[in-house]
Amino acid sequence: MSSASPTPDQPPPWRSGTGQPPPPTSVNQFSEWAPGLVIFAGVLMLINGFFEAFRGIMAIADDDVFLTTPRYVFRFDLTGWGWVHVITGAVVALVGGFLLAGARWARWAAVVVVSLSALENFLDLPYYPFWSIIVIAADVFIIWALCVYRPERT
Repeated sequence: MSSASPTPDQPPPWRSGTGQPPPPTSVNQFSEWAPGLVIFAGVLMLINGFFEAFRGIMAIADDDVFLTTPRYVFRFDLTGWGWVHVITGAVVALVGGFLLAGARWARWAAVVVVSLSALENFLDLPYYPFWSIIVIAADVFIIWALCVYRPERT
């Protein structure tokens, strides 16, 4: 017999000796992979923020790239939308950087900022529809990734 197999008076290594399975090592199942989601959400926020800022610069510099909808309820000047995208993109990227740096407040600030980004892209849907849908989907994923993570309390 090898030394790895238990003897009749010794419980197997997967038992605690009381006939009960060992206690779980973490409170929830997400503790091992959820921090990775937060890091991925921070990186996605950086990328999303830079893309939104560049999208805003495109709208400010050259209005011919975007569709025009004459009867849209939330109609704004495209230059105005450009400035909204530049500011929102800069804030999303900044909060994403703080999230990657480990700031505790950045997780909930990111949920708020990304929610505003999703709302902004919904209102901007007629001007650049395909990209707006992609950004809204990414924003929903970021919100989910930040809300599912529950850090261990020490």
